[in-house]
Amino acid sequence: MATLDDVRRTATGLPGSEERATTGGAAWFVRGRLYAWECHPWPSIPEDMRAIIAGELVVGVKVADRIDALALVEMAPDVFLRTTTRWGEPKVAFRMAGIDDDHLAELVTEAWRIQAPKYLRREFDAADR
Repeated sequence: MATLDDVRRTATGLPGSEERATTGGAAWFVRGRLYAWECHPWPSIPEDMRAIIAGELVVGVKVADRIDALALVEMAPDVFLRTTTRWGEPKVAFRMAGIDDDHLAELVTEAWRIQAPKYLRREFDAADR
């Protein structure tokens, strides 16, 4: 099962990434822009989603657009949760117990790419060669 340490491990390798403690748990930012976070069972979240989030580790990430989020939910509805709130769209939340290490790294890295400025993306891509 993936853990927050696995998210940290990926985030640490992303230029400009920083972890902050928030009222909802751990969150990762790039140049002040949120890209991944530990989900918290806020009252504004639908009750059935809130129960899942209260009972297990769920992480949210930014996605390119709403269609990407819907595609992930359709692909693996037992892992990816339908929209929890409209705030911070587009995003997707997923159960960490259902994610393997490679897919987690891909989700976190792509979320970072969406929020990172171009110069940081270029720096990351150049280092990846």
